[in-house]
Amino acid sequence: MKKILIADDAVFMRMMLRDLLTQHGFTIAGEAENGQEAVELFDELKPDLLIIDILMPIMDGLTAVEKILRKHPDAKIAMITAMGQRTYIDRAKEIGVKTFITKPFSPQAVIDKLNSIF
Repeated sequence: MKKILIADDAVFMRMMLRDLLTQHGFTIAGEAENGQEAVELFDELKPDLLIIDILMPIMDGLTAVEKILRKHPDAKIAMITAMGQRTYIDRAKEIGVKTFITKPFSPQAVIDKLNSIF
């Protein structure tokens, strides 16, 4: 089973993703509510994939991803974006993010994207 770390400041979003992913056979390694926690938990838990929101308090998702990729260049990361965040998406691509989950999303689209990563 693939272990996934979810990082999003919205409790509802983390809960929704956790429920969806566990229903499809993924294991939730942990959850973070900001980028700083995501960096710390990624180092500690070494998940197979990180799903991270772009806009979060304390440390945004882009900064967190930069830090994670410096230490773990082969990390698999899916970034959650909202419609209209084009500049953030472009920056995320520059950093090395290859997969994006755009809100609002359909559950099947999320599962398809994650399966394509693995």
